[in-house]
Amino acid sequence: MLGTLTRYLRFMGYDTMSANSLAPGRTREDTLLLEIAAQDNRVLLTRDRELARRGGAQAVYIASEEIMDQIRQVAALGLIEPRIRMSRCSICNTRLRPATAREVREAHYAPRSDRGREFSWCPVCRKLYWMGSHGDRIEERLKESLSS
Repeated sequence: MLGTLTRYLRFMGYDTMSANSLAPGRTREDTLLLEIAAQDNRVLLTRDRELARRGGAQAVYIASEEIMDQIRQVAALGLIEPRIRMSRCSICNTRLRPATAREVREAHYAPRSDRGREFSWCPVCRKLYWMGSHGDRIEERLKESLSS
């Protein structure tokens, strides 16, 4: 439901869980999400009005399907500061660590020129991250979207 928002929040450095990480087919998924939010002191973001109502102050109904509108809404509530930090894996949410020269060298998708770049590594997904054109475009979209 909010997969793109989940990835963006992780790019921004926020510890973000997704309902997709739960075992599929759980009949009490909504109840489980509310329990996790309460136990871990998390805010539940959802496009499900009923779930948001059940969550009370612990939940936020996300009104729009458009990612920049979603980010604007969450930022307006004071829940995030929208800027790219590249400190969490966008796939699994694990904290990134500085990449070793070997990890950079062995990542076939790494840029050929690594001068002036800082690389991070997800030890779980074994994925290399760096601030490149994709991160720059996301950062620019955030700035444009939030200034309008």
